[in-house]
Amino acid sequence: MPSAELLFHSKRVYDDGAIVELKIWLLESPVLGSGHTLKYSLFYGERGARLVGYDNERGKGDHRHYGDREEPYMFRSVDQLIADFEADVAKVRGRTS
Repeated sequence: MPSAELLFHSKRVYDDGAIVELKIWLLESPVLGSGHTLKYSLFYGERGARLVGYDNERGKGDHRHYGDREEPYMFRSVDQLIADFEADVAKVRGRTS
């Protein structure tokens, strides 16, 4: 990964053991497959399983994981990214709580 500056990191462990962790870095140049200079990893999981994830892995570009699905994600802004992630987490927690 090119030189990176960590812009944001937050981690929360829910009472039921589920974890939500968000990390966002500023890069000197875009990750291969993304058109912006941010690298991000947003994770929600429980019992050793990722249930929701948003990231821009090198070569794959911006995408999200939702259950067993992986699909492209249209990055618009950090605020929208976090809002979309939190909405997915709320849906999953509503089903699993």
